[in-house]
Amino acid sequence: MIYQSINQNVGKCVQFSKEELAVFNNLLVHKKVPKKTFLLQQGEICNFEYYILKGCIRSYCIDEKGAEVIFTFAIEDWWVSDIASFNERTPSHMFIETLEDCELLMLNPHTKEELLMKAPRFERVFRMMVQKHLSTYQERLFGNIARSAQDRYLAFLEKYPGLPQRVPQRMIASYLGISAEFLSKIRKKLASK
Repeated sequence: MIYQSINQNVGKCVQFSKEELAVFNNLLVHKKVPKKTFLLQQGEICNFEYYILKGCIRSYCIDEKGAEVIFTFAIEDWWVSDIASFNERTPSHMFIETLEDCELLMLNPHTKEELLMKAPRFERVFRMMVQKHLSTYQERLFGNIARSAQDRYLAFLEKYPGLPQRVPQRMIASYLGISAEFLSKIRKKLASK
């Protein structure tokens, strides 16, 4: 059943009735998307909140030097969107791209609004997701300011334990704000301990 994991995900916040979950599940759109697909490009308005059943996705921007700066990786049982663009209906500053073949469940602005009208207790789920998202970004900002590159890498491994086998080292380095060469040195140093 494709809805089992998403129902468990939202059920962490609120105990829903079968009727509420049926409303939710009926509004979700199931999509299979090949790897290297842009779900969102800079300048577009984000029209989705995707729940990831299978796969890996990154969100990033391009800096003034033309380099990719990765904000997040999203994997199974995570949600991905540009929250500001989705809620404010403004052009996005980021790209969201699949790194693997993905299987997704989607809400768009219309279906999300319909869900909140028909099952208002989902408002709490989405509020809690936004709070968690904000906490994640604050922790990431704090880490980039206050932690060494090695400590940032160790925190990355704790947060994404299986990801180094799924994404190129250069992308991990971009996420950490360091060069791929420097990440190689950190990995060698840690391996020798």
